[in-house]
Amino acid sequence: MYDGGWANGQHAGFLGMKYDPVIMKPDEGKPYDGKSPASGHLSFDFIEGVNEQRLADRRNLLTQLSGSAQPTEPLEHYQQRVFDMLLDGETRRAFKVDDEPERQHRRYGSHVLGQSLLTARRLTGAGVPLVTVYAAAGDLNGSAGAHFDTHADGYNRLKKQMLPPLDQGLSALLDDLHESGRIDDTLVVLLTEFGRTPKVNGAGGRDHYPKVYTVGLAGAGVSEGLLYGTSDKSGAFPDSAAATPADLHASIFHALGIPPEQRIHDLEDRPLPICDGSVLPVFS
Repeated sequence: MYDGGWANGQHAGFLGMKYDPVIMKPDEGKPYDGKSPASGHLSFDFIEGVNEQRLADRRNLLTQLSGSAQPTEPLEHYQQRVFDMLLDGETRRAFKVDDEPERQHRRYGSHVLGQSLLTARRLTGAGVPLVTVYAAAGDLNGSAGAHFDTHADGYNRLKKQMLPPLDQGLSALLDDLHESGRIDDTLVVLLTEFGRTPKVNGAGGRDHYPKVYTVGLAGAGVSEGLLYGTSDKSGAFPDSAAATPADLHASIFHALGIPPEQRIHDLEDRPLPICDGSVLPVFS
């Protein structure tokens, strides 16, 4: 759920286009730092003159007209995915965030981050296996968008713009997963691709820094309240129980019931390991 266009790492890569995600974009031009109730859900309302039965008839007609002319596999996959999303009542209902009580909207926050987290809760409850929410605040369609790339004025941006929406929406999500009993079957991962420099720069911010940073895990058997690993006193390097990105990947696969040593095949049918890390001792 993002409104900044495609970024590196969002595609399915060597697995092929049919495994690319469905990217949801919030309504354009609306800020989501709490000033307006912009939402990140898609509309599944049929256009005038079309209902479920007519769309199903069109799907059958398309199948008949295709005949022996087989479309490319990715195109056919996307066609079927769109039809399934439009004709599956449970999926359509999951995207209708407006059906949630007003109290729930207020709990998650009247900004795209909160409403995207609320949508993620509904989608996973409807059986969607993986949802990614990108955390930012402000108007993402313009240059004023606020995000965690805090090269300048980092303290004020984090305290006033970035952390309050994240804290509000994430805490509401975790509370709901606990109350519904879904937390044991759901893995929540809060992470970024790198950390920030130990020293503040001249603009009052911190620059990109890959040597040490923090990741949060919840649910799926992860021990509650566990702090695993430490950095040195300046936050420049790991001090104890250092973990690599591959170790994090292995732990995520383990939590999902996928053996980290499992192999997958790319488009050329070459077997490739899904991970070369080790599972971290963070599970109860």
